[in-house]
Amino acid sequence: MPRRLPFILAAMNAPDPLPRPRALLGWRLLCLTYDLFPALALWFLVIIVMLAINRGEAVQNGTWAGWLETLLMFAVTGVYATVSWRRGGQTIGMKPWRVYVDAVSGGPASLRALWLRYAVGCVSLGLAGIGFWWALFDRDRLTWHDRASGTRFVRDVQRDGAAE
Repeated sequence: MPRRLPFILAAMNAPDPLPRPRALLGWRLLCLTYDLFPALALWFLVIIVMLAINRGEAVQNGTWAGWLETLLMFAVTGVYATVSWRRGGQTIGMKPWRVYVDAVSGGPASLRALWLRYAVGCVSLGLAGIGFWWALFDRDRLTWHDRASGTRFVRDVQRDGAAE
């Protein structure tokens, strides 16, 4: 019995060979909340344009103008997100938390991958965030949009250290 004790103690104190990555759900929620403000500003601009097109009348739901307004809001938000991710890897809402969107290879993702990420992320949010919650169970802690687009959401506090 005494010969087994050192082996058991060594096994108990051995470090985990490959720690699981973190899902970063809290950081994702903070970024989404913060990015709501620039999105609202863009949506107000869309509303102003639609008011001008509709001769000052409010756009009614279920009309061609209502569908156009919704499509434009989706599109301008997508342009904001994908251009921001492509230029510096982050949106305004990601900057304070030092999180980035990168390709699996580590470099900037392609515009196609970023638009796919945006579209799948919107579907995920529309389904009560199930694609985000998926990260809690995924072996690599990836959301639906991470996996579908081949991108990664990473937190790197050292990345902008030289820029400050």
